[in-house]
Amino acid sequence: MDRIHIRDLALRCIIGIFPEERRERQDVIVNMILAGDFSAAGKSDDIADAVDYKTINKRIIELVESSEFNLIETLAERIAEQCLAHPKVREATVTLDKPGALRFTRSVALEVTRKKD
Repeated sequence: MDRIHIRDLALRCIIGIFPEERRERQDVIVNMILAGDFSAAGKSDDIADAVDYKTINKRIIELVESSEFNLIETLAERIAEQCLAHPKVREATVTLDKPGALRFTRSVALEVTRKKD
């Protein structure tokens, strides 16, 4: 299976369960791995055969920056759903980092992998 990596997408959103987390946007870092058979694009050198990762990235930015979820689990799930909405993407792995979530740590991260049925 081929993979496209989108790395270190730095965004801000409302995320968390505590009142102070609900008042102001917080930093989150999104990493995505989009998997599928992308060989047609490699053979044809035609953009029509490729995964439009620019559009996927824009959708993720819109989703995250407008979101107000309590849990990073919910946000990661929604990001994976957006990745899988592309017809050529068969599997999506999303890693969502929440910097500063715990004292004395750089970040807390959650990784989910979702596949099309």
